[in-house]
Amino acid sequence: MLNRSSFALILAVLPLFALAAVPIPTPSQDQTFAYEDKDFGVSATPAPQGPPFGKPTPTTIAGARVIKTLELKALLDSNPRVVVIDVLDSKTRTTLPGAYWMPGAGDSRFYGAEKSRFAVALEKALGPDKTRPVVFVCISSECWESYNACLHAIEAGYTDVLWYRGGTNAWGGANLERKPPERLNW
Repeated sequence: MLNRSSFALILAVLPLFALAAVPIPTPSQDQTFAYEDKDFGVSATPAPQGPPFGKPTPTTIAGARVIKTLELKALLDSNPRVVVIDVLDSKTRTTLPGAYWMPGAGDSRFYGAEKSRFAVALEKALGPDKTRPVVFVCISSECWESYNACLHAIEAGYTDVLWYRGGTNAWGGANLERKPPERLNW
């Protein structure tokens, strides 16, 4: 027979056993953050877009692959060959850990000299292997600079180009670490 103190102990411990049986959900690779998958109804274009850059973007890009936050995190954790380049033109910036910063690389006005300097800078970051994965990032799905940089990289002959459409807003929305980038002069 249970006495009063034994019964009170069972009542106190019982909820802990109930909690242990509840599965803790794990995030899905399809989970999205900060509107990174929002379709604004904008069509993909093969030409870089001019200012203002802070406007809705398409959901696809020809010649590159769009990557979401948790998929990118898993890729970065599993493949040290991946290079991330943040192109937002901002003086104070935190971004994905280990990212290079190339302000202006997402400009739409790329002519001979800019194309050449961009190609040299990419080779500094990636080495001579144009099949090495390179991810371009900006601030959000409402910024064309990373889209434009992807187009420039494709034109320069890079074949594994990834567009992180959600940008640092989505990365922060997933509560992932951000750090100041290393500037890549070009």
